[in-house]
Amino acid sequence: MSRMLQHTQRIDSICAAAPVIPVLKLDNAEQALGVCTALVNGGLKVLEITLRNDYGLQAIKQISEALPDAIVGAGTVTTPEQYEACIDAGADFIVSPGATPRLLAYGAQASIPLLPGVASVSDAMAGMELGYERFKLFPAVVVGGVDLLKAFYGPLANLKFCPTGGVKPGTAAEFLQLPNVMCVGGTWLTPNDLVAKQDWAGIENLAKEASHLNLL
Repeated sequence: MSRMLQHTQRIDSICAAAPVIPVLKLDNAEQALGVCTALVNGGLKVLEITLRNDYGLQAIKQISEALPDAIVGAGTVTTPEQYEACIDAGADFIVSPGATPRLLAYGAQASIPLLPGVASVSDAMAGMELGYERFKLFPAVVVGGVDLLKAFYGPLANLKFCPTGGVKPGTAAEFLQLPNVMCVGGTWLTPNDLVAKQDWAGIENLAKEASHLNLL
């Protein structure tokens, strides 16, 4: 079995674990453990911990060790150097907001799979040339959302997507009904007010609601 086929199957398995992947910016150890424990307890065990701040890489290592049932993705990865650092920190998969030829080439031979970001058919075709068939559509709503994914399906029916960026609880189900959508990414599961109050029960309740979106 080729490396890219293995990567595709691994991404499929990850995205089948929950309909929503929370996209997280975590600031410190206490916050990371509280947020991620609440999300996993609420039924969302796939987590995208972004490198949008200085604690991101440490959070990936912390949660990979503290929550063995979690599937930890590293988000906002833009370079092979970050990719390698995330592997070393214990990430299970990598997510990028876009994709350069260098990053795609690195991901194609890496030990854990890359879910590269795309915003157009041309972006997707560039990934296809290296064997990618699973992508993050970003920023999903801005670039066309549900209508764009419907248009993609005709010429690119073999591809599947995780739309992220502007997806809300009220629109997630519409995305999830599309045949080329595996899951969605969202930031709504960790509202600033709940995180500030350390209302982990409130976040767990949001996760429970999101975990049933694909059943609607």
